[in-house]
Amino acid sequence: MQAMQWDAGRACWRAEGQALVEQVLGHPALRVRPLDEAVPLALAGGSAGEVFGALVRMNDGARHAAPKLALQRALAASATAGQERARCIAAQLLADGRAIGAWTFEAPVSTVASLLGFADTQLPAVARWMGDFVACLSPLSDAAQIAQAHAASLRLLGAMRELLQAAPAGTLAAAVAREAAHAGWRDDHAILANLVGLLSQTYEATAGLLGNCLVALQQGTGCANAAQLVARVMETDPPILNTRRFAAERCTVGGVTVEAGQAILVMLGAAQRGFGHGRHACPGQQLAQQVAAGCIEALSSAALPQLTWTYRASHNARIPEFQQ
Repeated sequence: MQAMQWDAGRACWRAEGQALVEQVLGHPALRVRPLDEAVPLALAGGSAGEVFGALVRMNDGARHAAPKLALQRALAASATAGQERARCIAAQLLADGRAIGAWTFEAPVSTVASLLGFADTQLPAVARWMGDFVACLSPLSDAAQIAQAHAASLRLLGAMRELLQAAPAGTLAAAVAREAAHAGWRDDHAILANLVGLLSQTYEATAGLLGNCLVALQQGTGCANAAQLVARVMETDPPILNTRRFAAERCTVGGVTVEAGQAILVMLGAAQRGFGHGRHACPGQQLAQQVAAGCIEALSSAALPQLTWTYRASHNARIPEFQQ
C-alpha cells in the first residue's frame, strides 16, 4: 500500500489507491467535517445551513449511527420499486418535451420525490426547489445562489413536514418514519433535513451517474442492458470523484503522521469507491443505480439525439451538462 502524499497546492494530504482509501474512510480519528466548522461558514445562520448541519452524512458518532441505520433500511425497502418508477417518470418527461439537459436532473429527483409520496402535480415544484437548494452545497456558490438556497430549503422543509404528517402507506416517507422510530431517532428536524438531503444527493450524484451513462452511450459503450451500463459507468466514470476527511487528533494513516486539524483528499473515483466505503458508505447506492437504470430504459424507446456536453464546475463531482 502506497503512502499518502502531501498536496502543497491544496494544503492537504492526498489518499489514492483502493487500500489506502478504505483505510482513510474507516479510520476512527478522521471526521467528515472540521471540528471547528460543522457547517460551512457561507451557510451559517440560514435554513440551508441548518439542513446541512443535520445531515447524517455530515456527522459522526451518535448523530450518525442510528439515523444512518434508519435511512439504510428504509431505502433498501424502496430500491426494488425505483427502477420501474424511474422508467415511467422519465418516459413521461421525455414525452412532455423535456430537453435532455434538464431531463438528466429532473427525472431522478422526481422519481425519488414520487417514492417519498409526493403527488405527480408536486414533482415539478420539488425539482425546481431542489435545483435552487443544491447550489449552496458547492464552495463555488455565490451570495445570490446561497440566498436562493435558504429560501428553497424553507419550502422543501415545509413540504416534507406536510408529507410526513400524512405519511401515506407504502411510501418511502412512511418507511423512514417507521425505521426512525425503531432506531430511536426522534429528532424531527433532522429527519426532515435528511429527506431533503436524500433529494439533494439524487439531484447531483444520481443525475451525474445518469449523465455519465449518456456520455458512455454517445461514445459507443455497449452493454447488454441498462443495469450493466450503470454498473460499468460506476467503475469507469463515477459521478463523485473525491471527498475529504479531517483529523480530530494526531494519528498515523497511510504511513504518515497526520496532525490534528489537517485534511485528507480521498480519491474515491480512481479507487472504484464512488459510493464511499465503511460507516459513511452511501445508504442509497442500490436505489441510485436502480433509478439511473430506469431512466436509461425510458430512452430505449426514444431516439437519443447527438449530444454535446460540458462538466459542471465542481471540486469533487463529475456531472455533465448537455446541450442539443
